[in-house]
Amino acid sequence: QVQLVESGGDLVQAGGSLRLSCAASGRFLRVNVMGWYRQAPGKQRELVATITHSGSTDIAASVTGRFTISRDNAKNMVYLQMNSLKPEDTAVYYCKVVSYANNDYWGQGTQVTVSS
Repeated sequence: QVQLVESGGDLVQAGGSLRLSCAASGRFLRVNVMGWYRQAPGKQRELVATITHSGSTDIAASVTGRFTISRDNAKNMVYLQMNSLKPEDTAVYYCKVVSYANNDYWGQGTQVTVSS
């Protein structure tokens, strides 16, 4: 059974920083792509950033220059460093993992709230 555990969400003032972490575990899990998505109240879930096993990244235009995604392949962990946070970044942030078997797995979500 695959489990994703996220951490790092918090309440922060505008202009502040947070670092989200996600640990993926599973006996036969072989992770290909790891990423972060977010969902604000009343809005659809949207991509924030993804990173492949080799380190290629895809970053949403709305967070480019402020957010950085990284991963530790040995630990099956992915991180999202969020700087210069804005109130519009407020959302539940979800970790997503795509295995080499092309299965998707989601975390339970972590709340990020940015106050103005």
